Amino acid sequence: MYSEKINPVRKMSFTPLEKISNKFSNGVNFKIIIALTLYLVSLFASNTLGLKLMPFFFGTHLSVAVFFFPFVFLTTDVIGQVYGKPMAKNFVWAGFLSILIFLIYSVISIMAPWSGDNFMPKEWFDTIFGVSFRMSIASLLAYIIGEYQDILSFFFFKNKMNVKAFWLRSNLSNLWSQLIDTLIFMFVAFLGIYSVKTILLISLPWWLYKVGMGLIYTPLSYLGIYLLQHENSSDKNQNI
Repeated sequence: MYSEKINPVRKMSFTPLEKISNKFSNGVNFKIIIALTLYLVSLFASNTLGLKLMPFFFGTHLSVAVFFFPFVFLTTDVIGQVYGKPMAKNFVWAGFLSILIFLIYSVISIMAPWSGDNFMPKEWFDTIFGVSFRMSIASLLAYIIGEYQDILSFFFFKNKMNVKAFWLRSNLSNLWSQLIDTLIFMFVAFLGIYSVKTILLISLPWWLYKVGMGLIYTPLSYLGIYLLQHENSSDKNQNI
């Protein structure tokens, strides 16, 4: 009778699904998914709930997005610190594609026939979700360019300027990238509608608000780094 001798240390082969499950078991990918979830939720909250304005100092108005949008830039800084630039860029592309697909869904929803039994008037729905093509382009351009500038400047201050402290690199890159994001959106969306002077007067306080909230949220970045760090982190022993 033939009997096969089983080698207990023989390397086992896994199906793709088993490989994914094994990756989840070590907790690393699960942490990335949680971070990506926070990133995308903050992004969508900024683009939808941000329609609401609240009164602020000296007669100015502030979008409630100021509470959510700083998480977008801070998350890419944290991911870049722990996992490196390629992973941070993956987050940016995930956000860009998510916004693009959501806008396509919004256009389809607005163009679909309207039932008279809806609980809200058609004008309300169109006002909330009827983002114009120009505003959509402004949002997408500002997001993708601003986020890439944030990643590039974050690693520029780290590798070229030899800035060791994470909080300083993060806020310096945030200072620059938020300015780019704000100016691109305001000029693409409103040039020709408002004067250049008016656009700048709108942009300046909004930029300062976002930078200020990012500075306030800096301790949360350190919490994120602590939660995401793992044994194979390339930045585990670097100064933060």
